[in-house]
Amino acid sequence: MSTDAVADKAFSRSTAAKYDSLTLRQAGLVVAFSMLIGTPITPFAEFGVFHKLILPGDIGQTATNILGHNKLFLTGIFFFIVNYVLDVVIAWGLYFLFAPVNRSISLLAAWFRLVYTAIGLFSVLHLVTAFHLLNEPAYLTAFGPDQLHAQLMLLLSSFRSDWSIGLLLFALHLILVGYLIYRSGYIPKIIGILLVIDGLAWIVDSLHPYFFPSMHLDFLFVAYLGELILMLWLLARGWVLPESI
Repeated sequence: MSTDAVADKAFSRSTAAKYDSLTLRQAGLVVAFSMLIGTPITPFAEFGVFHKLILPGDIGQTATNILGHNKLFLTGIFFFIVNYVLDVVIAWGLYFLFAPVNRSISLLAAWFRLVYTAIGLFSVLHLVTAFHLLNEPAYLTAFGPDQLHAQLMLLLSSFRSDWSIGLLLFALHLILVGYLIYRSGYIPKIIGILLVIDGLAWIVDSLHPYFFPSMHLDFLFVAYLGELILMLWLLARGWVLPESI
């Protein structure tokens, strides 16, 4: 093969690599707008739907609430699924955003978020099963009211416990992303520090029911602002991120 042919082949590969990956600016904006879309979705599903329908300690009324508001319950499930799809996009964007800092750690952070997303989607299946359990008359005939309610309670509690386990991986993802931000040089270090604090707060919150259930941790909501601050910074400054470093 001639020297010119080798050079042309190398140029083609470098050009393909350039257009096959996101630039820092593109990655930052993908993350920013995905986070913006997802910001109201989970709070609505959590507080606008499930906190209204699911009453701790009263599974009978919970079953009545779900049956009386089937569409609202399904909307909450749908919003959770949309949120997890956005998590995949965010993990993808964050990988490209911080790969120049440390590709291996950026990949590990992405995997933590992807596994968290997989666990989250699996937990949502409990809600889907709960919906079918209440809306199929054959289950009431087979189980009777008491056993049906016991099954419903198990499914709803499994949804919460699976989600909590997933949040531990999400917390590790935030800590790694915080470290990458701190080392990046193109996003303020303080945001990285806030994200590490955010991750630690999620760890404490996830372990709270098991190790210190009587402790009040309402103050932890302040720590969760790290993700919001990152989103706002990317929305405001993502447009001026360099193409590459």
